[in-house]
Amino acid sequence: MVLPGGSEHTAPDDLRQLSTHSAAPVTFSGGAGPVVALDTGPAERGTVLLVAGFTGSKEDFAPLLTPLAGAGLRAVAIDQRGQYESPGPDDPARYTVAELAGDVVRVLEQLRAGSTAPLHLLGHSFGGLVARGAVLADPAAVDSLTLLGSGPDGLTGPRAELLGHLAPLLDAGGVQLVSDTLEALARNDPRRGTVPPAVQAFYTARFLRNDAAGLQGMADAMLSEPDLVAELKATGVPVLVAHGIADDAWTPAAQEDMAHRLGARHVVIDGAVHSPAIENPAGTLQALLGFWAALAPTGPRDDTAGALR
Repeated sequence: MVLPGGSEHTAPDDLRQLSTHSAAPVTFSGGAGPVVALDTGPAERGTVLLVAGFTGSKEDFAPLLTPLAGAGLRAVAIDQRGQYESPGPDDPARYTVAELAGDVVRVLEQLRAGSTAPLHLLGHSFGGLVARGAVLADPAAVDSLTLLGSGPDGLTGPRAELLGHLAPLLDAGGVQLVSDTLEALARNDPRRGTVPPAVQAFYTARFLRNDAAGLQGMADAMLSEPDLVAELKATGVPVLVAHGIADDAWTPAAQEDMAHRLGARHVVIDGAVHSPAIENPAGTLQALLGFWAALAPTGPRDDTAGALR
């Protein structure tokens, strides 16, 4: 879940979602229409598909795109349906984790076509629940899964309480009223002062492009997601659980417990709250590259035998 604000550890002059990068806009086919992405282009060492969280977008991975490409990986970051530049249906029921995971599986299939290189999947926050759903739907589609600032089940705590006010606001004034309310709340957040004005303007413009049905449907999905940790472990897909040291969505303790239950690699990213790719991109990149480098075997995938793990 991405809301206006930042981290006290983040330099005040960084561009965050507006960071320059080497990716180009592309479009993939999804289950409800086009899925808009940023794509650094083919690379020899494999591909990573990056899935944004609630109210987020592909730009939440902007600081990672060029470094990932520099490490020999194709980086593809997407807007989920109903987010920012990806259109979505006007029905909250079309934004379940299963529906959204279906879009991710479709994009994975398109990325896999004609390639035997490793294909990694990363989901941030609510995007992690969706990415998990994609792996559960088709475990052989990926060579690894990274859950970045994501949890074992539905969101609880202050952010969940905030989502409880979403439906009445949408009914009263649509996406505009929700945006105005979040802006008012953000003015009282001391971290707002670390966010450059251009980035604040981007947050507002991006939020206003969310589909109202998508906001409600994703919020419902994020609050009601069951604990599927055992099911994920049973797939055998290697998992990295990574989060900011001060994550204020799913607690660090809950994510550490999830990693333990999964038998997964667990990395705590210093200097980050809930958006490590923005708040500490260098630390996030180090965690990702270390995880992928540790996977064995590292050669091309043999699709006749399933995923190499």
